[in-house]
Amino acid sequence: MQITTKPTPWYFTPTVILVAGCLVAIINFGVRSTFGQFTLPISEAHGWPRETYSLAIALQNLLWGIATPMAGALADRYGSARVLMVGAVLYAIGIVTMNYAGSPFILHMGGGIIVGIGIALSSFGIVMAALGRIVPPEKRSWAFGLATASGSLGQFIFSPLVGALIAAYDWHTSLLVLAASSLLIIPFAFPLLAQNSSSNQATAGETTLSMGQAVSKAFGHGSYNLLVAGFFVCGFQLAFITVHLPPYLAQHGMTKEFAGIAMALIGLFNVIGSYTSGIIGGRGEKRVPLSAIYLARAIVTAVFILLPITQTTTLIFTACMGFLWLSTVPLTMGLVTVMFGTRYMGTLYGFVFLSHQIGSFFGVWLGGKLFDIYGSYDVVWWMSVALAVFAAFINLPIKEQRATSFAAV
Repeated sequence: MQITTKPTPWYFTPTVILVAGCLVAIINFGVRSTFGQFTLPISEAHGWPRETYSLAIALQNLLWGIATPMAGALADRYGSARVLMVGAVLYAIGIVTMNYAGSPFILHMGGGIIVGIGIALSSFGIVMAALGRIVPPEKRSWAFGLATASGSLGQFIFSPLVGALIAAYDWHTSLLVLAASSLLIIPFAFPLLAQNSSSNQATAGETTLSMGQAVSKAFGHGSYNLLVAGFFVCGFQLAFITVHLPPYLAQHGMTKEFAGIAMALIGLFNVIGSYTSGIIGGRGEKRVPLSAIYLARAIVTAVFILLPITQTTTLIFTACMGFLWLSTVPLTMGLVTVMFGTRYMGTLYGFVFLSHQIGSFFGVWLGGKLFDIYGSYDVVWWMSVALAVFAAFINLPIKEQRATSFAAV
């Protein structure tokens, strides 16, 4: 008796799943990259100090970091698609709450806590976990790079569109459009239902430590702690620029439309920088180029704030920062893998990412707080420069070798 198998539906084929995952990344990253353009409109509409909105976005970044390890665990248990869909709903609810917030508390709950959790549950990290189970091993790095580049493309697409929407209509309409856009994650996530969760088993050449033991021993490893500290700086810089560069440009007489274009340029050059960083990291040492990226950020930022702020200097700055934007990620993930292997890479990178988001919290909050005190962003710009130099130096002593506790027995 011949047994026939039903053909795989077209929407569950690997190509469709890969495209769907990239579309999710575009929406998730693109929507959140625009929140800096609402700093001035929302603050001025309610008569709130700059710190009020900054604290909401700071909480958003913090909750995103805290919820990321939990989101990964849920995706392992229930599948990535379901987690992405729930995240999309929370994302939209949080943005709508921002739109109708009549008090700082409601703004912090909606734009901070709810949106932060929604971003974590619908992030491209969850997408990459799904792709890792579907894409053949020899194509995983390519798929991960494509998903990361798609997120950057989202910033390139959404930033100028939102700038134009705010200018042509108002910030209320723009937020509602973003809320509706975030719900597109639900149909885009549907093909990922083909992905099944899988248990986390030790493979050849990997440690047999339990997860609790792995986390404990990782934090007892000096190089890991240096990496965690360095990534704090990355979060501080990126979140500060994302939220406070648009109002900083407005302070220097530039339009909302131009601010959107400047932020879009970061996303465009981020695609190039992330891809280049992945190639460099795959060919040799990772700590040296990682240190060089932080040092380059310090130099680029210092030159930008020392020169007159014009449209030309702004576009050069955002192009350079875009090239350096997420170029730290492939190198950082690569160092985690070198030191600890792949079995607990998601968990251990999750803690590194949490440090990144704690840095994001302080970058966004201090940007608003110190602006309210001094009427200028200069203090935080120079803090960013000093922290970048610090990160450049602390990444150099990292040992690029497998930690003894994680060596196969």
